[in-house]
Amino acid sequence: RTRPQVILDASAGGCSSGSAPARGRGAKEPPPRGPGSPRAPGAALPLPSRRYMGAVGSSRVMCDNVPGLVSRQRQLCRRHPEAMLSIGRGVAAWTAECQHQFRRHRWDLTSFVSGSRESAFVHAISSAGVVFAITRACSQGELKSCSCDPKKKGSAKDSKGLFDWGGCSDNIDYGVRFARAFVDAKERKGKDARALMNLHNNRAGRKAVKRFLKQECKCHGVSGSCTLRTCWLAMADFRKTGDYLWKKYNGAIQVVMNQDGTGFTVANKRFKKPTKNDLVYFESSPDYCIRDRDVGSLGTAGRVCNQTSRGMDSCEVMCCGRGYDTSRVSRMTKCECKFHWCCAVRCQDCLEVVDIHTCKAPKTAGWISRT
Repeated sequence: RTRPQVILDASAGGCSSGSAPARGRGAKEPPPRGPGSPRAPGAALPLPSRRYMGAVGSSRVMCDNVPGLVSRQRQLCRRHPEAMLSIGRGVAAWTAECQHQFRRHRWDLTSFVSGSRESAFVHAISSAGVVFAITRACSQGELKSCSCDPKKKGSAKDSKGLFDWGGCSDNIDYGVRFARAFVDAKERKGKDARALMNLHNNRAGRKAVKRFLKQECKCHGVSGSCTLRTCWLAMADFRKTGDYLWKKYNGAIQVVMNQDGTGFTVANKRFKKPTKNDLVYFESSPDYCIRDRDVGSLGTAGRVCNQTSRGMDSCEVMCCGRGYDTSRVSRMTKCECKFHWCCAVRCQDCLEVVDIHTCKAPKTAGWISRT
């Protein structure tokens, strides 16, 4: 069995963008990423700003300066340079959603073992973020290559009767096609098990966005009698996609390659075969309790925990049974808020004293290395 690839940088494969989970005062920061550190397959890439694109004036020069792109991705970048700004917004959306979903988890969001359950979630949510951002850009007229869904024209029928397609339906099919071409390009260069796993999870993320496409309608007629309805399709808030993929993360299925190397089979025969909507992984995740260089774990020492919770953010679970320290801090909060006609809410500034609980460090607080 080969040693799994370890990612030690947020931009290379984690969910952090400068705001990792809260740690108490005095907690140590992670070591800086060296120039030779590996990058996760399909990881989020640094994207150019609008100012940079305008200054360069050439999509070829711009795309050649975006690090980490494979040949197919550079071709798409040159053909659709304006889409790169949308992908940048997609990166911001999925990063924020990833941080939200793991806010009460031991995983510190900055690194993961390639092929793990966390890797599966990151690939799915990042692929979903690109679909969401590209589709939204189409509807807002920001891309030359797409617009509203051209298929939603004329009349149709649903459970409430006849209606006319109108407004601007989100062109989800274009978003899915673009995301598949761009995000999957890196994985299609390889034929190994990890590439197949990433392609599967990328697809699960794209399908999750499409799952929450909803029909919205507006009634026309005397006093809103709805004698005529105009309808369009719209994506739901990205939080719904995040919540759905979080459930899939918790129910992710461990798999192994089949004998001919063309697909998966479940590692434990008692579990069902994964569907296209399920997340799959190969490597078991570490417990993330202690700092471990081999798996890129920063541990939970100094992490803030919830003394009254019984969930993953409880001090018992978050601190891995090591106990916690309590410090009393003062902070300003808004209090005694009153509504004043019309239309303002005025509050007093109050000093609040609260207890902050942070996980104790293990007795051997240095890095663990198996080499």
